Amino acid sequence: MVEIKTNESLAAMREVGRVVARALAAAREKAAPGVRPTELDRVAREVLDAAGAASPFLGYRPEWAPVPFPAVVCVSVNDAIVHGVPDDTPLAPGDLVSVDCGALLGGWAGDAAVSFTVGPARPEDARLIATAEEALEAGMAAAVVGNRIGDVAHAIGRVCRAAGYGVPDGFGGHGIGRTMHEDPGVPNEGRPGRGMRLRHGMTLAIEPMLIAGGTDDYYTARDGWTMRTVDGSRAAHVEHTVAITDDGPRVLTAL
Repeated sequence: MVEIKTNESLAAMREVGRVVARALAAAREKAAPGVRPTELDRVAREVLDAAGAASPFLGYRPEWAPVPFPAVVCVSVNDAIVHGVPDDTPLAPGDLVSVDCGALLGGWAGDAAVSFTVGPARPEDARLIATAEEALEAGMAAAVVGNRIGDVAHAIGRVCRAAGYGVPDGFGGHGIGRTMHEDPGVPNEGRPGRGMRLRHGMTLAIEPMLIAGGTDDYYTARDGWTMRTVDGSRAAHVEHTVAITDDGPRVLTAL
């Protein structure tokens, strides 16, 4: 079931979206050589606590997970695509880091992710991140009233494939509202003109995931959560929560 939000509900989702954006900004500012991913989790947790927000990540356990997720952010480094569990391995210069964060506030959820490098980026990493951001922009631009989910998916996948990158099979974005994961699913590839039609008041978390090596294959690490590339190539993940409105797509998780 997809809940159509009122304008007042969208305003409330914008508030929780700002909290997510501030937490991601704090984690990104903290990231530096020698800093541990658990420290990124700590600063994001401080932002959520200061806002009176809860974390939909902390303690989350879907049916495939062996243990509940232990943090408020996912920190995926280098060959980790998504769902990285923050650990105490110090970040190194040139590491490619993706941070994913969610928040719950006032009965509504927000979810977003950013990718960046620790210090100057290698050209190939800069291109990977820029393409992920381009794919996100393309997906959001297609998220307009009257389009369908397949139009959003096609826009994302076209950018990723044109650049020669892999797209992890079976993973993508999702509806979001009173909880973090709701209908409809938002694949990162698809056929235009297919799927649910978009209406004013729908809210989607759009999140391209790109694999530099060009393969779509991944495996789950021993922690039961972290998805890694099978070829050891690097990955990028970016995300925004977006409202579909009669005035065009509205990003809810920007600062």
